Amino acid sequence: MLEGFDFCLPTKATNVPSGPNWLHEVKYDGYRLRLERDGDRVRLITRGGYNWTQRYPWIVEAALKNRHRQFVIDGEAVVLGVNGVADFNALHSRKHDHEVQLYAFDIMALDGDDLRGLPLSMRKTNLDRLLALRPDGIFVAPFEQGEIGSDLFRAACRMGLEGLVSKRRDRPYRGGRSKDWVKVKNRTHPATDRVMETFRS
Repeated sequence: MLEGFDFCLPTKATNVPSGPNWLHEVKYDGYRLRLERDGDRVRLITRGGYNWTQRYPWIVEAALKNRHRQFVIDGEAVVLGVNGVADFNALHSRKHDHEVQLYAFDIMALDGDDLRGLPLSMRKTNLDRLLALRPDGIFVAPFEQGEIGSDLFRAACRMGLEGLVSKRRDRPYRGGRSKDWVKVKNRTHPATDRVMETFRS
């Protein structure tokens, strides 16, 4: 297994970037996770470096069912409500650990090859191939490309979603804070209140 994987972190912004080189993904309200599979061993690692493999059996089961035996995926652990919107309170309660799925939006390695140097558009293609015949438990993040970002953000806000993450389709994956990934949050979403409460406490 390749080593030394660090999360790429988005830069906060107030406006969604536009242009043909940007991809736009809905921001799901969950916990960021890195899924690592090496043969019969699967690990779920948080941004803080904690091992949460035992928490989310559905994700682990889905990873082990994949015909590829070695890969590293970047994504978000979520509990989806009946309306398809991520329910952070259900996730945080720990009462629904068996229902938690991985919303996969990037891939760092596949079959022993380090894919981080590839542009995002090619990494997305590899992720689609990896999860094309996926069982439930891991699903690929849909995305839109180009000038649609602002319209997509308004639609996400109307649906009560947390916001958008926009990413440069032509850039490699680099650990740490990146201006190639831009996060714009829905200010009316409960996640904004949680952040404010954290600052006040």
